[in-house]
Amino acid sequence: MSSTRKCKSCGSSDIEVDPARGDAVCTNCGSVLEVNIIVAEVQFEEGAHGTNSAIGQFVSADSKGGATKFGASFHVGTGVESREMTLKKARNGITHLCNQLQLNQHCIDTACNFFKMALNRNLTKGRKNTHVHAACVYLTCRTEGTAHLLIDISDVLQICCYELGRTYLKLSQALSINIPAV
Repeated sequence: MSSTRKCKSCGSSDIEVDPARGDAVCTNCGSVLEVNIIVAEVQFEEGAHGTNSAIGQFVSADSKGGATKFGASFHVGTGVESREMTLKKARNGITHLCNQLQLNQHCIDTACNFFKMALNRNLTKGRKNTHVHAACVYLTCRTEGTAHLLIDISDVLQICCYELGRTYLKLSQALSINIPAV
């Protein structure tokens, strides 16, 4: 079955879509263009007393994978992926902490990169966000050689210094970051 889409590799418009396998393949160069295609169709069912409701949700080919807005009054979600929201909240928390510690933008960016690394390795699961943010900021302070101590960060956030130290050690060991001695 051919469609009007074009292959990103060779530019051919001879694309075979197989709904049974759920993929789209370019017949010219063999590139797999889409995998696990979800049908973008809407069905409605009639409920008691003549009410109608939608079954499923609309998923566009351009979608990154999150829920999307659908229609004028039927909102499934914001269209923002969970990972994007997590990173945005982390950046806000890290920025707030760094501002309280009077750290510069470079330190904020470095701490956010440490958080991304921890998130990619699932080191944030089961830990409080404030502890992970603080541990990333302290990792930055140690690698950048600032004069901040672990107790300074725990005082600003009013959290236990020992819990913060455990989180810091876990992150630094799991991420294999060489920390200079104080």
